[in-house]
Amino acid sequence: MKASDLFVRCLESEGVTQIFGVPGEENAHFMMSLEDSPIEFVLTRHEQGAAFMAEVYGRLTGEPGVCLGTLGPGAANLITGVADANMDRAPLICLTGQADSQRQHKESHQYMDVVSMFKPVTKWAHAVLHPDNIPEMVRKAFKIATTEKPGAAHIELAEDIAQLDAKTTPIPSQRTRRAVPADKVVDQAWDLIKSARRPVILAGNGTIRKRASKQLRLFCEKTGIGVISTFMAKGCVDMDSDYCLYTIGLQGKDHVACAIDAADLVICLGYDMVEYHPRLWNESGNKPIVHIDFLAAEVDENYRVAVDVVGDLAHTLWMLNERATTDPVSFDTRQQKAVRRDMGAEFAAHKDDDTNGLIRPQKAVWDARQVMGPHDVLLSDVGAHKMWVARYYQCHEPNTCLIPNGFCSMGFALPGAISAQRVLADRRIMAICGDAGFLMNVQEMETAVRIGSNIVVMIWEDHEYGLIAWKQQNEFGRHTDLSFGNPDFVVLARAFGWNGYRVEKSVELRSTLEEAFCAAGPSLVVIPIDYRENALLTQRLGNIQCPI
Repeated sequence: MKASDLFVRCLESEGVTQIFGVPGEENAHFMMSLEDSPIEFVLTRHEQGAAFMAEVYGRLTGEPGVCLGTLGPGAANLITGVADANMDRAPLICLTGQADSQRQHKESHQYMDVVSMFKPVTKWAHAVLHPDNIPEMVRKAFKIATTEKPGAAHIELAEDIAQLDAKTTPIPSQRTRRAVPADKVVDQAWDLIKSARRPVILAGNGTIRKRASKQLRLFCEKTGIGVISTFMAKGCVDMDSDYCLYTIGLQGKDHVACAIDAADLVICLGYDMVEYHPRLWNESGNKPIVHIDFLAAEVDENYRVAVDVVGDLAHTLWMLNERATTDPVSFDTRQQKAVRRDMGAEFAAHKDDDTNGLIRPQKAVWDARQVMGPHDVLLSDVGAHKMWVARYYQCHEPNTCLIPNGFCSMGFALPGAISAQRVLADRRIMAICGDAGFLMNVQEMETAVRIGSNIVVMIWEDHEYGLIAWKQQNEFGRHTDLSFGNPDFVVLARAFGWNGYRVEKSVELRSTLEEAFCAAGPSLVVIPIDYRENALLTQRLGNIQCPI
């Protein structure tokens, strides 16, 4: 068969059901082959939007999302979303076209070394050099993308190679069972845990993958040890459980950090330094650490590991649960109770706000949580609002709050919400964006209408790059000019065929969000945000005193 036909057959063999992207001339043979396939091509309005959609597909399903662009500028546009997926540990396959191989050695229209460009932002990147290599390359890309830690892989297919004859057939997809740790190592970890008085768990992105959340909850129920999650581990334990100590990640001293301060052992589960560096919670480097993850611990001055337990995380937790069943333990949980008490008071402090003109972030997040069910999905873009979502929006289930926190790219949430709604059509999907981040991929509003996305996007409008202003203000006592103008977002929404709402009275926000979810088609809800609260939060975090 033709090489492009074989490529599509290989994608079918991997279970691919949809590809997000913007094709070009150099993808023509591939696109024609795709026409005869059950794989759906979702045409986006920008390659970056396609990459973010593929990332969210990967985060929600655990299977690689697939995005496509052409050579040169199309490939370059994919970079940000592909890098975001790679550092957020989301499985993703990036496909790009390329110029005819007979002109790649010289100056040539739109030609650039795309593979070299993708190597720093993927786990593996390669060009197809012979049509018969396609089955090996596709199987390898998917295997690498899903192997811990998951990430992105890139395959380039030149236009002339795409139309050559191929003699090979797809290599069947095969799952590899993860290795498990030795009993001796788990015994060492259990001995350290038993000897502690106030252990605490720091749960990272790995705990929301591969059945780990279920085993983690059982472990906490048996031991009572509290769980602090990173931004991307939200929902690994239920927010209503006594052992849920909420989220850490803001760089100021928070109530949650008091639990780590009081701990005489930190159990790091699926912890990833790209989110929250150890120097921020173990500055002196003297906390005993048990590292439990799919891979061995990264070497870091502030992360000195006493026991390194390497293997499938869910199975390791099962092994610990077996020990906890036959060897019961009891710990001092007073500090954990204090964390839940103090954070709970902060969450609810502004739930009954009655303001006009500006709405506090705490109120906006509270109302968002009230309209979202336990299994509904909230996506946060990157900006000042991300800090408020990270601290105040807590979860019942894994993967119900998606925050980009490895590469931290703005522009993630709108295309991500479109993808989330395709994966989870029976759930409410909401994106919270700043006015800056929303406009970075605003063109995907058309995609949402065209493919029938029933999503709600809430914009927090402040007319500036608020997070940068916040950080500059904290460090220098002032900030540079970061202000900009905005369109009338309600008029913009209607121009794209969306429902548009503007809310300036805080008491009307929740009912407006409900109305937006009940309306047919995508909805945009705009609120003027009161970011005077940023400085007040910084001041509060700087003065927190741990009660025990």
